[in-house]
Amino acid sequence: MENTVEFADLLRLMDDRATAFRAAVAAAPSLDVRVPTCPEWTVFDLVQHLGEGRHRWAAIVAAGPADTPPPTSAPVVPREREALLDWFTASTVALRDALREAGPDRGCWTWWGPSQSPQTTGAVARHQLQQVAVHTYDAQVAVGTPQPLPDEVALDGVDEFLTTCVANTAAWPHRPAVIDYHATEGRSWRLWFSTDGARTTRLPEPAAAERPDVAYVSARGTANELVMFFYGRIPADSLRVDGDRRVLDQLIAWEPEG
Repeated sequence: MENTVEFADLLRLMDDRATAFRAAVAAAPSLDVRVPTCPEWTVFDLVQHLGEGRHRWAAIVAAGPADTPPPTSAPVVPREREALLDWFTASTVALRDALREAGPDRGCWTWWGPSQSPQTTGAVARHQLQQVAVHTYDAQVAVGTPQPLPDEVALDGVDEFLTTCVANTAAWPHRPAVIDYHATEGRSWRLWFSTDGARTTRLPEPAAAERPDVAYVSARGTANELVMFFYGRIPADSLRVDGDRRVLDQLIAWEPEG
């Protein structure tokens, strides 16, 4: 599936979201403030999680093609805010530099082997942009200043989530189904679910949903709302849902092995 954002722009947007993340953390009255969208975490925990992820993926990208991820150990996480933000910045720079040096087409280990996303550094950049974007939203919620994702990030986020996190080869345990997602910005996607797994494409496509033996549901919202629904930040009721709502509930509950 064709990317909607060029590699250089992915790196630029990662820097932009990391800057917004740091600003939200700097505005928190305390690093012990709870993060409502990640109920188990404080702001400190959020920074630690995201920073350690940057360090880990920088090492994965630098290692190149591999069947397993390389052993990694992130630097000690400081507890003082300014030092913590410097630590996070260093982790962001490490990942950006590793991606830039590798370029978009180099292979590397990823956890999404059976998906429709390639095991390349370009796919890593797409996914890591979404990680920092969604966690920036989490940090903003924690300090009371939530902002929607930039349109460019959100639209690519819908596509990236469906190809990386939903599409797979595990058998769908229910009757065959089709789910359409419509972003109000004018882009749509379709998911097919069957014993062959889940596959996705952008619409328009043949109207498979009209087959009487296929359960069908559609969900509509802004691209930002779709991404936030995918990552569990807002409920399905925040979207306009038409058709067999049970299919959407089945997808939310589905945990395919591998």
